[in-house]
Amino acid sequence: MATRAPPPGLPAKVASVPPNQTLYVANLPSAKIQKEDLRTALYMLFSTYGAVLDVVALKTMKMRGQAHIVYKDIQTATQAMRSLDGLDFFGRPMSISYAKSKSNMIAKLDGTFKIPAAATAARVEVTDLQQSIFNAPVPGAPSAAPGLPSKPPGADHVMTDAGTPESRGVKRPREDEEEEEEESDEDVAMEEESDDE
Repeated sequence: MATRAPPPGLPAKVASVPPNQTLYVANLPSAKIQKEDLRTALYMLFSTYGAVLDVVALKTMKMRGQAHIVYKDIQTATQAMRSLDGLDFFGRPMSISYAKSKSNMIAKLDGTFKIPAAATAARVEVTDLQQSIFNAPVPGAPSAAPGLPSKPPGADHVMTDAGTPESRGVKRPREDEEEEEEESDEDVAMEEESDDE
């Protein structure tokens, strides 16, 4: 298959990417303007050439200073690209080209949208320890965990200082209450010190 040379009027970067409804805009100011203001300004500028379906301008480290403008058709995208490429936008000349791939918005409209697989997400492997923790029986359940010896009968220890079951949870009166009342009468109030010296 022979490689065709780009038409004489188009730069090489445009000819290598086929025409698309989505435009890739680079060299945008990233620190001077808020994300929502940037999206609004781009929408207002690019909508003069046709119906803009979406403006994607992110402020992440990877995408700062870049945006994607989605048009309804290729003709208006081409017209906007030819007219606005190199235009001074907030003090910087915009670099506009066709996007490399179809926008998710266009894919949803024409019915070819597929949810992207999480290629970067690592698969989580469950270890034996995690498995044993998550499959452990509920506390207080009568069955013992597999692999552990069962509890011998009568192994529960009774607390000796608890007394009878009736006295458990009942507050015991203080033996020294009378002595504490006598001592509290002897307390002397603290003298106030002044800072006016």
